[in-house]
Amino acid sequence: MGFFDLDKRIFNLVKIYRKVVGNLIRAKPKILYIVEAMGGGVFTYIVDLANNLIDSYDISIAYAVRPQTPQNFKEYFDERINLIEVKNFTRSIGAIKDIKAFLEIKQIFKQINPDIIHLHSSKAGVLGRWAFNGHKIPIFYTPHGYSFLMEDCKSYKRMLFQIIETISAKRNCTTISCSIGEHKETIKMTSRATYVSNGINQNELDKLLSQVPEDAHPFTVFTIGRICYQKNPELFNRIAESMPDIQFLWIGDGELRNELKAPNIRITGWVERGKALELAQNTDVFLLTSLWEGLPMSLLEAMYMKKICVVSDVIGNHDVIHNDVNGYVCRKVEEFKQAIIKCKNLDNSVLVERAYCEVIEEYNTRAMVKKYSNIYKQAKTIEFSEVQDDN
Repeated sequence: MGFFDLDKRIFNLVKIYRKVVGNLIRAKPKILYIVEAMGGGVFTYIVDLANNLIDSYDISIAYAVRPQTPQNFKEYFDERINLIEVKNFTRSIGAIKDIKAFLEIKQIFKQINPDIIHLHSSKAGVLGRWAFNGHKIPIFYTPHGYSFLMEDCKSYKRMLFQIIETISAKRNCTTISCSIGEHKETIKMTSRATYVSNGINQNELDKLLSQVPEDAHPFTVFTIGRICYQKNPELFNRIAESMPDIQFLWIGDGELRNELKAPNIRITGWVERGKALELAQNTDVFLLTSLWEGLPMSLLEAMYMKKICVVSDVIGNHDVIHNDVNGYVCRKVEEFKQAIIKCKNLDNSVLVERAYCEVIEEYNTRAMVKKYSNIYKQAKTIEFSEVQDDN
């Protein structure tokens, strides 16, 4: 072995030593979450995930505000979390806005210099996988409901979205689905895939619900969320019309509120989380008529609150609720109607208890955070071993 070969080996060892020492000196790895859909269930999810990981990671969140984003959303996050607004993020496709958002998130990446990137929702997933491809750091993507499953789009648009997702899935990224149903769609496009079920923050719910008085109320069926095509307000309205003697409650607001015409439907408009839980507590049945889902947080919370759950037969819903086992899964108006009649007239305590126990055991923040933390740690370990191999 010549002098220059020895010198090269020593140089490579010094590089590895510096990287190891650098990682040890820097107390916490940096995670950059990029979240376009900062509202509804995704908002609750990212709050719980980030707040529970902040002791172990230095976390930054690049986000966009949506109509359903709480006005005081920053108060939900641990003060150590760095929040950065992406001003050009939009839900719809627009060439100019999307190019600007693409450049924005690249600039944020340079500013933060993260060790891990985790993209959330379709728009962030597409832009991020192309913006950061080639960077030798772990990149993850969670769809929260694939855009090509959206039935409010024409068939050619859905086909286009699926092509975009399939091509983007070839980038250097691992997809972490939030339900087994979403995972099954993912593995059709890429083998770099796993899933971590969404989970609810039981401690937070217990604290909020302990402040809610249980009032006497008429038998009430409720749902919660944005009144949009995905949530199928037209079906919700038809069910309410078929049951005029039962009260229906929609906690939330949205562009399709005019479709809720039945006189026995009450719409609250957007309310703060505590108020929403107060309204939900004084109901009997949770009704979810969605056309598609990822894994709805509202459903998991309703199960935890021991509400009987009646849901549409779509991905996300039927991954959690199993007909006549821990709730009711329906397709047609008459099926929904008969299920609600069962909820009113029969003892459903066994179904409710099964649903509650499943949330306690499987769909909780503690389990969710532990799984994500293990995925992040494993990815960083693999990355370090690859650095050693390169040298």
